[in-house]
Amino acid sequence: MKSEQIAPRLYYHSEGDAVMFSTTRHGGVSCGEYEEFNINEYCGDSAEAIATNRQALCDALGIDEAHLVMPHQTHGVEVRQIAADFITLPENIRRMILEGVDAVMTNESGVCIGVSTADCIPIIIYDAQHHAVAVAHAGWRGTVARIAEKTIKAMALAYKSEPKDLTCVIGPGIELDAFEVGMEVYEQFCQAGFETSAKFVRGKWHIDLKECNRLQLVELGVRPEAITVSQICTYTDNHDFFSARRQGINSGRIFTGALLSPLSL
Repeated sequence: MKSEQIAPRLYYHSEGDAVMFSTTRHGGVSCGEYEEFNINEYCGDSAEAIATNRQALCDALGIDEAHLVMPHQTHGVEVRQIAADFITLPENIRRMILEGVDAVMTNESGVCIGVSTADCIPIIIYDAQHHAVAVAHAGWRGTVARIAEKTIKAMALAYKSEPKDLTCVIGPGIELDAFEVGMEVYEQFCQAGFETSAKFVRGKWHIDLKECNRLQLVELGVRPEAITVSQICTYTDNHDFFSARRQGINSGRIFTGALLSPLSL
């Protein structure tokens, strides 16, 4: 099936100078646990399906594939700046730059940056004042290591972003009731200062990853009213969004992205 014959169904977080969205499972050509829309090449899907889906997303966004930037994440806290010359680099160099990266940021118009998740928490951080945006992947390890905080500090260095001017979106991810953890993980959250985001339910500890990341943003100075938290739980809404906990790791991934529009003259 040609890419012009498919249309990925996107869950929009907002529109304006920055288009922010998460992909759903619908509108692609992938099969099985990757059905239907997956563009992540590190989770076992077929290369042909991924290529078709990626092209369809680029068509929907009005960009070419070189302007779609997605890192190979490793549950770390590495933040990478995507500058204008990144697009002109050979593909193997671009891959090297994006290896082991869990947050990307840019101030370039027409470049869609994003991260992949399937229960982990995607965070979009938008600075309208300086025409810059970042997208971070916060799994439980990244949350404990405060990747949201590190991303905002990286934006401050690169673009002079100030927390009070930021607009943030915490996208679709696993909710507290579905995110059961062992004692070792619970203790790491407590040591990181997130004990208030834990709950003991039926003999098991549960963590509210979205709230942990929201608290990080507020602690840094982001206005609470400037933070939107998606109410979608990927585990319970698995029909529309991928969930590694429900489906296993050999399944599709959600792509949460942000695309800056050209500055108005």
